Amino acid sequence: MPVLYGSFQSVLKDKNGKQLFYPRVLRTGNVSTSQLSKEIAAYSSLSPGDVKNTLDNLVTVVSQHLQSSESVTLDGFGTFRLVMKSNGKGVESANEVSASQASLTVRFLPCSTRHLDGTMATRSLVTGARCVRFDRANAPASDGGNSGNSDGGGSGADGGETPDPDPAA
Repeated sequence: MPVLYGSFQSVLKDKNGKQLFYPRVLRTGNVSTSQLSKEIAAYSSLSPGDVKNTLDNLVTVVSQHLQSSESVTLDGFGTFRLVMKSNGKGVESANEVSASQASLTVRFLPCSTRHLDGTMATRSLVTGARCVRFDRANAPASDGGNSGNSDGGGSGADGGETPDPDPAA
């Protein structure tokens, strides 16, 4: 299944006063823990109930570690960490700083590898993803025009890719 994306117009204007369009991933649904349990059980010798119990316990244990100011890395998956997101109400001295000035949120960074020169090689959860524009998802013989760009982003330029085929052809 490809990653579906659509276009959205930014509310911010560029330096020329134009509101430009950008790609955005379209979510087609949500997968529950029960569904994941069934799918993982199909790959293992565990029952769906055993897998669900393990996933439930994973959430509990990860939460405990995050609340102890630790980051949690799941090998091959990524790292979870707590961050404080400021609500914009700064104070004038360090002694006045309090937790009420911010809210806690969890950040996730997918696992990645790097080339020897330090550049990003892969992100484990998106490596090999194929992106298809949702309104062209059923176009025959089309790879969506973005299979070479696995991060789903883009600068709005072609990037040297072959344009999408003409649907009228």
